[in-house]
Amino acid sequence: MKIVTVLGARPQFIKAAPVSRVLRQRHTELIIHTGQHYDANMSDIFFEELNIPKPDYHLGVGSGSHGKQTGEMLIKIEEVVLKEKPDYVLVYGDTNSTLAGALVAAKLHIPVIHVEAGLRSFNKKMPEEINRIMTDHVSEFLFCPTETAVENLKKENITRNVINVGDVMYDAVLYNQELAQQKSTILADLGLQPKQYHLITIHRAENTDDIHNMKNILEAFSQIDEMKVWPIHPRTKHKLAEYGLDAASIPNLKIIEPVGYLDMLTLESNAKKIITDSGGVQKEAYFMKVPCVTVREQTEWVETLESEANILVGTDVEKIVEAVKKAVNPVYANVFGDGKAAEKIVAAIEQV
Repeated sequence: MKIVTVLGARPQFIKAAPVSRVLRQRHTELIIHTGQHYDANMSDIFFEELNIPKPDYHLGVGSGSHGKQTGEMLIKIEEVVLKEKPDYVLVYGDTNSTLAGALVAAKLHIPVIHVEAGLRSFNKKMPEEINRIMTDHVSEFLFCPTETAVENLKKENITRNVINVGDVMYDAVLYNQELAQQKSTILADLGLQPKQYHLITIHRAENTDDIHNMKNILEAFSQIDEMKVWPIHPRTKHKLAEYGLDAASIPNLKIIEPVGYLDMLTLESNAKKIITDSGGVQKEAYFMKVPCVTVREQTEWVETLESEANILVGTDVEKIVEAVKKAVNPVYANVFGDGKAAEKIVAAIEQV
């Protein structure tokens, strides 16, 4: 069996790694990196440290408007797929790369495998929501991370080849946490003590592209007295400069450059709380049993909201501060599978 996997950003490579490890034991996989997100952290050491296969094709698409970026991907992915003639095209998540890979395959009558199918925020203003919906509707295999995702698809009359395999990201975290414990020195490097700081990640356009939201977020951070660590996303840094907002003057806020995945896992697992607008970080917090405060109005990961493991606060200053200060005692249910999603995905494809 020959599979072409389409990826576009560092988190997708991390999600794909567990599946690739299983898939390549018995089958041929070729990886296309669209280059949707330029990431300086994706050097050779990134692939070597995390035992991730390197891409076979670099398309170098880069940033741009949604139409320009997706259009360029369609042209370049199609060229590779026509050349390689795979049995399946495999896509992950909800990026423009995901949609482009799925559309190319569907138009060429090659079955699409969608990992992380069935997620819905029910907010169509988010480009990710459009990408998810369209990808799900052209996919042949829909591998869901949770039972909620299965139910979402059922409501859209998608029931064929829909399987709850658990979350591949959980597979990845279990594998990489061990590596992080061996290799990461980030706490010592930053002079941090476990559970004595809050970790911040803010990068979503709905926040960074809105000066009012960013002002509120910074004001909330200034009202949280405890130590806060913020590996700042380049786009967020650029937007703060554009708006003339000064995060560096906030007391007890340590702003650092983006960190590698192993360092990020270490920062997450040792944080007192995590404040984020990232879907992936919400889940990683849940996997590591670290309380999370999500600076968004909705989340696709509704399972994390049970027993206040994750609290949605939007960008209301008072709600952010209150949620960070609130003492919670979450119960973490086993809703994301058993860490063997990759094996289940490959086994299901092999049964065809």
